[in-house]
Amino acid sequence: MEFAPRGHSGSASPVLGGGGGGSNQVEFDSLRTFNGSYQVQGVGPQGHPRYHWYYTIAGRNPKDGGTSFIEAPIVPVSLDLLDWDKSVRIVNGHKLHYSVKPYLTPVLNSPLFQNFDYSSSDVPTQFVDAVQRASFYNVMQQDWHTMLRPSVKIDRTIAVPRGSYRFSLKKDGTCCAFVLIDINTFANLLFPPTAADKHTPVGAAEHSGEITTRGIATFLFPNTFLYSNGDPSQCCVLGFHTYDFEPGDEHNGFRQKRYVLTFASWISPGMFSPEFQDITALSHELAESINDPFVASDGVHGVTPWWYSLNGHCQDDLEVADAIEGLTEAAYPISMHGRTYHPQNEALLPWFEFQSPSTGIAGAYSYPNETLLTTLSPPMIVNCQ
Repeated sequence: MEFAPRGHSGSASPVLGGGGGGSNQVEFDSLRTFNGSYQVQGVGPQGHPRYHWYYTIAGRNPKDGGTSFIEAPIVPVSLDLLDWDKSVRIVNGHKLHYSVKPYLTPVLNSPLFQNFDYSSSDVPTQFVDAVQRASFYNVMQQDWHTMLRPSVKIDRTIAVPRGSYRFSLKKDGTCCAFVLIDINTFANLLFPPTAADKHTPVGAAEHSGEITTRGIATFLFPNTFLYSNGDPSQCCVLGFHTYDFEPGDEHNGFRQKRYVLTFASWISPGMFSPEFQDITALSHELAESINDPFVASDGVHGVTPWWYSLNGHCQDDLEVADAIEGLTEAAYPISMHGRTYHPQNEALLPWFEFQSPSTGIAGAYSYPNETLLTTLSPPMIVNCQ
């Protein structure tokens, strides 16, 4: 899932590609990316026929080969659930403080940051890299990789006002089995209200240097699910990806700063179907952050024609996980370090390019499970109407 970019510049720079070294230094300051294009008849965001489409993906160009190492700081964020008087609420003698710390080690030990064997690589590698290699399998150099370098940062806490959350206690009466939070309240607590803010998790991490414009940051929460329109029954958002943009300064040539980031919740077993647990949300958002770091579905880029997926999603963006989520066997179980993880299968770039046959690995449109998407979307008009 994507989320509207948040920031404080007067206007956003045109999305032309990322900064961060090499020949693609452009109008903003962000992580290294490469640009690509393809040709297929389709309909753009405003309903006009188009034939040329353009995308920006994080990392090095697969045709050039080589390994990109992308900093992947993890900012743990715990919750204080407040009472009406703004003190931390007490229920059954226990404060409603929900710590994310128990989930940090499992995340670090997961296939998102540890190497595993995949058919798309002749050496063990990380999950997202394996998916990227599957997308570009027949055009990449064999030494091409996009690797994430995780590092754990200071544990931050957001104080959630009463009236904007719901919760369930653990069996022992302590906080919490899970927490539901209004999505607008959550966004206002997570993102800086001004460029000078040092109190929100994102603002504090930016000003401390814990996250930079050269990486993809994860703000990790414990079983924290978001609801829309002020209605807890309209649940649940388990993660999103976006970027926070801030004014440039004399140190970066006054280019807009783009901090690419994700919110993702750890998902304990039994909360949802077996397809949604542990790192499902984080794998979903990291894969999408790599493929669309600047959330270019707003039509600035014209990334993809409108498409309709088997799970009923109608979109015009490069949301590689949205086209898969909710399908039977959407997760790809991987056992390592004494735990079975559930990263989500992803749709490959050739599916969005309406390629037939696919230039992905083994002619596939999905990965690591190559059998989830076997056909292309039919041609669609705006909103698939």
